[in-house]
Amino acid sequence: VQLQASGGGLVQAGGSLRLSCAFSGGTFSNYAMGWFRQAPGKEREFVAAISRNGMRTNYADPVKGRFTISRDHPKNTGYLQVTSLEPEDTAVYYCALDRKSLTEVGGTDQNEYDYWGQGTLVTVSS
Repeated sequence: VQLQASGGGLVQAGGSLRLSCAFSGGTFSNYAMGWFRQAPGKEREFVAAISRNGMRTNYADPVKGRFTISRDHPKNTGYLQVTSLEPEDTAVYYCALDRKSLTEVGGTDQNEYDYWGQGTLVTVSS
């Protein structure tokens, strides 16, 4: 299994990006998916997660209402739409896969995840 994250970049505060996570080497729908981020000098933290069937999602409080997680099975790709960006959102964003039942949303603990992408950097200027 491989994950390739992309879509990061430099944006001004208030801007938007769509992060992508391309999956290969297995069956994408067998895994719940999560996004985490790590800001400079800080520990990696949970951002959002989605169930295998895409019907259930969960978000960290700081991003609720601004970020949207989704997945496209025919394209074997997961997404994180990030809007109303703030300088505090500056971080490397990682996607990850978690073995769960069909409707169970991915966990908030990074130790639950089995596979990780390499990360994509989002920098938000004020």
